[in-house]
Amino acid sequence: MAGIKALVLLSFSGAIGLTFLMLGCALEDYGVYWPLFVLVFHTISPIPYFIAKRATYDSDATSSACRELAYFFTTGIVVSAFGFPVILARVAVIKWGACGLVLAGNAVIFLTIQGFFLVFGRGDDFSWEQW
Repeated sequence: MAGIKALVLLSFSGAIGLTFLMLGCALEDYGVYWPLFVLVFHTISPIPYFIAKRATYDSDATSSACRELAYFFTTGIVVSAFGFPVILARVAVIKWGACGLVLAGNAVIFLTIQGFFLVFGRGDDFSWEQW
């Protein structure tokens, strides 16, 4: 039952993050949909972790070069997701208020992704691999 509560909480926080992102795009004062491209970063951020987990699944080492490289790529993707709206605001493509809403949405969505892996990535009986 604890897994279901965590899943509901994670889906609620993901919805809040996407609401911030949509508000940064769709409010009448802002009205530019360029910040939606951060959804690409949200989509590809877990991919290096999946690849490293599959490649180093049999390894008992606490750290491996493949896993460290995956962390490096994931960090680069997350930093790019936070930098993209700042660059758009700096060159006056979007307004700074929209940038703030997109950055808030980024923080909530990436914390949701991290929470998903913390809750469902432990490898116990109730894991994300069952979904």
